[in-house]
Amino acid sequence: MNSIPLTKPHGPGRPKDMEKRAAILEAAKALFIRNAFAGTSMDAIAAEAGVSKLTVYSHFGDKDNLFREVIRARVQDLLPEETYGFDPQADIGDTLHRIAQVHARLDCDPETVGTFRAILSDCRQGNPRYGKLMWEEGPMRSRGLLERLLQQAVDAHKLQIEDVPRAAVQFISLIKGDMMMRRMFGCAECVQTYAREIEENARAGVTMFLRAYAIH
Repeated sequence: MNSIPLTKPHGPGRPKDMEKRAAILEAAKALFIRNAFAGTSMDAIAAEAGVSKLTVYSHFGDKDNLFREVIRARVQDLLPEETYGFDPQADIGDTLHRIAQVHARLDCDPETVGTFRAILSDCRQGNPRYGKLMWEEGPMRSRGLLERLLQQAVDAHKLQIEDVPRAAVQFISLIKGDMMMRRMFGCAECVQTYAREIEENARAGVTMFLRAYAIH
């Protein structure tokens, strides 16, 4: 089987290059969700984006790197680093409530759940490395940013936490509850009710977290 020599991926340059890069990312995202990673070819991505396969390779190098960039771009768009900004003058409860609402809505978003379904399909077919890429660019990145914020809160005497990494995992688990799994299994019957439950569950999760770690 003939393959195109891989060139070193480079960042976007001219506006037209940036447009092509964005089109490739959007096409890859749609196809990965629809067909899973293993079922998506670079030819299909190029056709969907309206560019040549050589253009896809010149921007991203290979399919693994393209998938990583798709996940990274989506996470950074919907959960930018600024979300985890720490203000020592702000109430820590307000800060955690803000993060919880954004985080919970993203995790329960239909497109996010669709991506997880595609990844699970690939893992079931014996392709765990794609799940690892997803884990590194999504949950691990978010957890790292949350750990940094919690440590800043501890240093500012806003929270009392002995094990910050464990507390970060607890926080994420509390604010999500079973909401993401319900969406995963198609059990979010009423969109309006489900959206309200996401917010209420996140709020209750923060309240419980503060009971354990707030300095009274």
